[in-house]
Formats: sequence, C-alpha cells, structure tokens
Amino acid sequence: MIDFDPGTAAPTRGTDQRNGGDLVVETLEALGAKTVFGIPGQHALGLFDAMGRGNLHFVSSRVENNSAFAADGYSRATGEVGVLFLSTGPGALTSLAGLQEAYATGVPMVVIASQIPLEGLGARRKGMLHQLDDQKASAANVTKSQRLIQHASGIPSAIQDAWTEAISSPQGPVWIEIPQNVLLDPIMVPPVEDALAEAADNPPRVELIREAVKWLSTAERPAIIAGGGTRRGRAEKSLLSIAEQLRAPVICTPGGNGAFPWKHELSLQSWIEDRYMTDVLEDADVLIVIGSSLGEVTSNYFTFEPRGRIIQIDAEPRVLESNRPGLGIRADAGQALAALDEALAAAGAADTVKRSWHGTSPEDVVRESLAKVKARLESQDLAKELKFMADIREAVPADMQTFWDMTISAYWAWSCWDAREGQFHSAQGAGGLGYGFPAAIGGAVGLETAGKPGRVLAVSGDGSSMYSISELATAKQHNIPVTWLIVDDGGYGILREYMVGAFGKATATELARPDFVKLAESFGVPARRVSPEEVGDALKESFEADGPNVVVVETLLKMFGPTHLDD
Repeated sequence: MIDFDPGTAAPTRGTDQRNGGDLVVETLEALGAKTVFGIPGQHALGLFDAMGRGNLHFVSSRVENNSAFAADGYSRATGEVGVLFLSTGPGALTSLAGLQEAYATGVPMVVIASQIPLEGLGARRKGMLHQLDDQKASAANVTKSQRLIQHASGIPSAIQDAWTEAISSPQGPVWIEIPQNVLLDPIMVPPVEDALAEAADNPPRVELIREAVKWLSTAERPAIIAGGGTRRGRAEKSLLSIAEQLRAPVICTPGGNGAFPWKHELSLQSWIEDRYMTDVLEDADVLIVIGSSLGEVTSNYFTFEPRGRIIQIDAEPRVLESNRPGLGIRADAGQALAALDEALAAAGAADTVKRSWHGTSPEDVVRESLAKVKARLESQDLAKELKFMADIREAVPADMQTFWDMTISAYWAWSCWDAREGQFHSAQGAGGLGYGFPAAIGGAVGLETAGKPGRVLAVSGDGSSMYSISELATAKQHNIPVTWLIVDDGGYGILREYMVGAFGKATATELARPDFVKLAESFGVPARRVSPEEVGDALKESFEADGPNVVVVETLLKMFGPTHLDD
C-alpha cells in the first residue's frame, strides 16, 4: 500500500504495484485515447504516476480552464474524444468555464477529476484540503452527467460508459470523480485488455421524415439553416444533396460555418446577422433548421419572424421548438439528413414543384441577397475591416484550421469567413473569453498526433489574450505549431462599441496591457508587431516557422452596423 502523510495527503513512498490510476490509464488507452490535457494536483498524483507507466502523451497547461479549452480544441480538430485530468477543489472548479463551452457546443470530452479520500466524502466536514460539499454538483450545469467511483474495480466500466455517453448525440463532456485513495491503493484487478465504446443510435422517427417529405415536396420556397449540429453529425454530404434536390438556399450559423460550400450557387454563406438574410429566411414557405435552436445570433437577435412552416432537426430534445413551433425531429443530424435525403430522392421531390421565389429563381435570390449585403457593408466606411479580414483569409492556407476568441475579428469571421477545406472554430457556444489560443494548442497537438500538419491559427483580442497568456509557456514547452494573432485595440473593443452606441460613452472597457512582443519573447516565443496592412505577409512568414509564434497588430476595428435595430 502507498503511504501518504495525513497532513498533506502527499505520498511518502512509491511502489511498482498497480493501482487505481493504472486502471484509468489502461482503460483510456484501450478506448483509443492518445493525449491528455490538465495540470497535476495533490489528490490526482495517482493518475500522473500511472501515466509514467503508460503511453498517454500529457500536455500540461498553466490554468485548468485553458486545459479544458485545449481538450475541446483537440476534439474539434480531430473528431476524437478530448481527455482532461483535473485535481480537486480549486483545480476542478477552475475548469468549469471551459467545460461550459464544450457543453454548449456539443464537444465530446471525458473529464477525470480527483477527489479527496473516501472518508472525507458525504456530510462530514473534516477540513481536508480542497474539500467541497459535493464537487460533482458544481459540474452539473456544464457536463452531460457526473459519476463518483468509490471502488477501483468500477473504474474501467465507468470510463467506458462515460466515453460512450460523450460520443453519443447530443455529444458533450462527461464528468468522472475518483477519490485519492481509490487512485493510490493497490488493486487485484487485472490489466485492462480491451474496451469498447460505440455511440448510441439516434435515428429520426420514420413518420416524421415522411411528414417532412410531404411539406418539402410541395414547397416553392424552401430554405435551410445549417447550425453546429450539422458539423457535429458529419452531415455535410447529405446537406449538399438535399439543398440541390430542393434548390434551397442555405445559410450557416457561426457554429455551422463550413457545413456548406461557401461559393455554391445556393450558399447564403454565414451572414446570419444581416436583415437581408433574415428577409429571405422569413419568406421561406418551409424552413429546415438543423442543429440550431434559432437562438440569439441565428434569429438576428430574436427579430426573426418566419411566415412559413419550420422543420427543426436536433439531437438535443430541449432545443426542439424552444424558440419557434415546428415539426421537431429529435435525431442525430447525420442520421436525420441521410434519411431525409434518401426519402426525398425516392419521392422525386426535385421534380414535384417549381422552385420560385415570387418569379425569381433560388439561385438569383442568393446572388441578389449577397450583393445587397456587400453593398450595405461598402456603405459603412468599413474598408479597413474588410481588407483586414480578406488579408487574413488570403494568408491562411485553404486547409488550415483556425480558432477564434470572442473578439471583434471573430465577430466578423462568424459572418465572412470562408472555411474552405479547413475548419472554423470559435467560442460562440458559451461566449467566454480566452478560448482561442489554448483551443488552438489542443487542435495542433491533435493534428500532429493524427500524423497531419499541425500548424493552426489562433486569433484573440488584447483583452481575451490575457486570459490565456500563460499558455505561451505550454506552447513553448511542447514546441506546438500555433501562430497566435493578437489584435490589440487597448481594451474590450466590442464592449466599448456596445456601450458607446447605447450610452454615448464607455465605462471600464479600457485596459492596461503588456508589450505583447516582449512578453512572448520572454517565454522564448518569437513575436513581431506589424501594421494592419502588413498582417497578411506576417502571417504567411509565421506559418512557415517551427513551433509557436505571435503576431501583434495594434489597430481599432469596428463592427458592421447591426440590422436588428433598424426601424
């Protein structure tokens, strides 16, 4: 048995005998995990000791919230399950904002949190370090489920079940707690040889697909909103086929960005916050909504008033009809769209009715709507912003994945970013600051683990970058190929703009900030400061370098004018 000092709960001598921590590592490896993110902690030492006997690659962040973002980015970039190791109390609690983003966006993760020894659990207040009344209850709002394992023999099955739940739609993070002594005590359980986790089936009901086909077969003006669930369900191929059968214009939400080809003749792209697009969607006689609640951004801030019927497809039953009544189909988006695609083809829906928007073809409606958006933008003195975003897009390789913080550049990207063959990732699910850089770290690690080029781009503002600035040490320590673009406008730029617009002045939005170039260099990370006009060339050069690097641009960007406030 491993001894530990009751005053500090720290091990006083080691052993080669297998313990509960070994079961955790063995099970994760059997399930296919390759990388773990987190920070060592006192009650979690059994996990980290066991990793030394296994094959998992550990990436040590500097703040637990950033560890959660990194595991999230790893999962989004690879399509695999992100794994997170947490210590007890403050360590576990610090991760919660990152887990909220994963939960809101449907990112599959398995979170292994340590716990105080078993004798401290329950209603007793023994005064143990990091003790909480019910630690897992703190995670209840940001994870699909929470488990407390009290016996080592239950570890393999619990992790296997958690993994299955994480990958089953609606996907999301799952929380497991293991007390310190369960991790440290020697075990009689044999080594884990195999573990199997398969996503639970979540198909659409047959009668609902049949009803949807009836609606769509007679629709003259069908349209589609592709939300994040479209990407999570890997439904892009079916979406394209359905859109072409119906000649239905398609618009992507920020989460759905990349689900439909940007330059397709039916693509309304992602200008979801523009009134011209809202007008088109309101005019649809049947609107298919996939993997979206028609929430704040997607509804152009709840000004959206559809006049036609709605078919809403979502794996999360709580989302269905949460904002608008319709034909709710609870199903995985991939399975639902595959079934709908097949049923439409069998019914000959492409030939049953002429698709016409009051005498105008769907393709012309798309062209005219995009032209109206372009003209509106060009009338708003936004030449600098349009060129800045275009220069970034031109510099980024077509297949590079990008990770965006909650900053003005990202709000532009929600609408104007053509993901091409890469993937677009942002923190629009929960909307917390600090996501971009640590998520990019996780994404780059995941891509390299999968044998792919790992270079990714992270974009942050000066305010949001300070949430994750310490992760420069992580990037340097592991030589992670992340290029971090920091757009420095001296404060919380979007809040400044909101407050000036609403109240005529901004309060508490201005920030003292470091010299980002010198700060990055102090971590041993190459950095440069460039003008807005130089950002494209600077990024191209940075993408060719090895390891992490930073590009800082000092500029004040404006947002395009909101259209939901128009009279």
